[in-house]
Amino acid sequence: MIVPTQLMHHDTAVDGATSITIETPGGTRAFGTTDAFRRQMADKLKIPFAYFERMRMEQPALLDRNVDTWLHDEPEQRMVRTLDGQARAFLSDRYRRLDNYDLLQHVFPILRQLPDARFESAELTASRMYLKVVTPQVQFEMQPGDIVQAGVVVSNSEIGQGTLSVQPLVYRLRCKNGLIAADRAMRKTHVGRLSDASAEEVTIFKDDTLAADDKAFFLKVRDVVESAVSEATFTLAAEKMRRTLGIPLKGDPVKAVEVLATRFLLNEQERAGVLRSLIAEADLSGYGLVNAVTGYAQEVEDYDRSTELEAIAGRMIEQSRSEWDAVAEAA
Repeated sequence: MIVPTQLMHHDTAVDGATSITIETPGGTRAFGTTDAFRRQMADKLKIPFAYFERMRMEQPALLDRNVDTWLHDEPEQRMVRTLDGQARAFLSDRYRRLDNYDLLQHVFPILRQLPDARFESAELTASRMYLKVVTPQVQFEMQPGDIVQAGVVVSNSEIGQGTLSVQPLVYRLRCKNGLIAADRAMRKTHVGRLSDASAEEVTIFKDDTLAADDKAFFLKVRDVVESAVSEATFTLAAEKMRRTLGIPLKGDPVKAVEVLATRFLLNEQERAGVLRSLIAEADLSGYGLVNAVTGYAQEVEDYDRSTELEAIAGRMIEQSRSEWDAVAEAA
């Protein structure tokens, strides 16, 4: 729903549970708030989240006064997304809500038509939906016996935690690792605007209105899915990956991983995991390092972060020769 902020009120219970009360045309409605909602609200109201949380647990009345003051003194329209009685997102009224179910209704038929389509992974996390599909009909031999196949990764967030993206996937059969190639990816921010929202009262749009607003957009998404698994797109990414075979790690492998970790913001645990994977792979080359990242990604329990690591591997094959030299010659 689109809600003028002056019609919202924040309530915090003594145990720290929070809710948002909204004055709708049909009466007052209260929704419990999720962690994502609280973070988005705190960010919008310029309340540091650590302080927001401290007030929530130690001074609930102070938190409610703070939130209500800024909601009412600087009124604007916000989109509030709810599910099962919970307010789960606090977004701009220009946010284009793209529901996972509607997105899959449009892309799933395309994916099913891929020759021998294999659904390698599907996941719904607290913030995003992911679908990773591979087709063995489009493949590439990196070196004798080392086959990679073409795929696509479709991901979306219903609550503003990232863009809708359709990205080519390079899937290595030997280790069952995936590399997400971002060079020809579709990344669409959720920006649009549903007209006729009132600035004076809550506006709730019906399903058919929302479906009509989405139809043209999803047709574009379908076209990008088809392009992502095309042989031309896949071959381009696979060739870039194969070029890393000719980059020997001449320096200290430990230092090489440290340079990589600094460049791509890997934490200490991830740095150690990539090094362990590199040693296990026993391939001291740029190709071995790329596969060490995708190999370690399979060990990471957090699915969002695991997918981010696969995308980092995709960014690695885009590095210039000088950037690779800094990694390969680190000592």
